[in-house]
Amino acid sequence: MDGTVLRLVGVTKYFAGVHAVENVDLVVGAGERRAILGPNGAGKTTLFNVIAGAMPATSGRVELFGRDVTDLPAWSRTRMGLARTFQTSRVLAGLSVEDNLYLAALGPRAGRLRVLRTPADRALRGRAAAAAEAVGLADRLGIAAGELSHGEKRQLEIAMALAAEPRLVLLDEPAAGLARAERQRLTELLLGIDRAVTLIIIEHDMEVALRVAERVTIMDRGRILTEGSPDEIRGDQRVHDIYLGRGHGA
Repeated sequence: MDGTVLRLVGVTKYFAGVHAVENVDLVVGAGERRAILGPNGAGKTTLFNVIAGAMPATSGRVELFGRDVTDLPAWSRTRMGLARTFQTSRVLAGLSVEDNLYLAALGPRAGRLRVLRTPADRALRGRAAAAAEAVGLADRLGIAAGELSHGEKRQLEIAMALAAEPRLVLLDEPAAGLARAERQRLTELLLGIDRAVTLIIIEHDMEVALRVAERVTIMDRGRILTEGSPDEIRGDQRVHDIYLGRGHGA
C-alpha cells in the first residue's frame, strides 16, 4: 500500500509544566509494522493518547490518512479507521465474547445493541465470528468474557479492535502479563494480521516487539531518541544504556 497513515509534526504534551511528550515528529506508512519502545515514563502511552484523541496535544499537528485531525475528538478518529487496545483489559466481562465483538463492530457506526436482529445486525455478527476465528477464539463465542484467561482476554481485545475494520491499530503493551507460550501465540497472531491494517505497537517485551516490527522508534524522556530497523536497534548502544538505566544517571 502507498501513502502515509500517520504523521506527527512537533507534537508536544505538557502536564503541569512536565514535558510528557516533546516535539515528536513521526511518519508511519500504510501497511507498516512500527514499534515504539522506551523505558517507563518515556511518554509512549501519552503519545498514543494524543494520536487517538483521548487527550489534546499542547502543540503540534496530528494527521491521520492525510487529514489534519489535531482538533478532532476520539470518536471522529475512530470513524476514520483508527482502533486501539489498552494496557489494562477493557472487555465487558458480563457480556459474551460474541457480544463484545458485535459491539466493537457496531461502535464506529454509532449503532446500538438490539434484541431483534436486522440484516445489518446479522452481518455484524458474522464479522464478530470472523474476528474471533482470526484470533483463535471461535470456540469461545458463547461464554462470558469475564471467564476468559488473561491471555484469551488479550486475544479478545485485539479481535475487538479488528472487528471495527480499522485501517490503523494502536496496540498498547498487548503482551503484558502473558506467559511465554501466550507471548509466542500473540506474536504469531500479530504477524498474521492483514497488511491492509497498519500496526503501531508499544511493548516492553523486546522479543515480541522486534519480531513483529519492521521499523522501531525509541523514546526517552518524551523525545524520540532514535529510529531504525530491529537489527539496528539491537546494536545501538544508546538503547542499551537507557534500558539499563545509565542514560538516567543510574
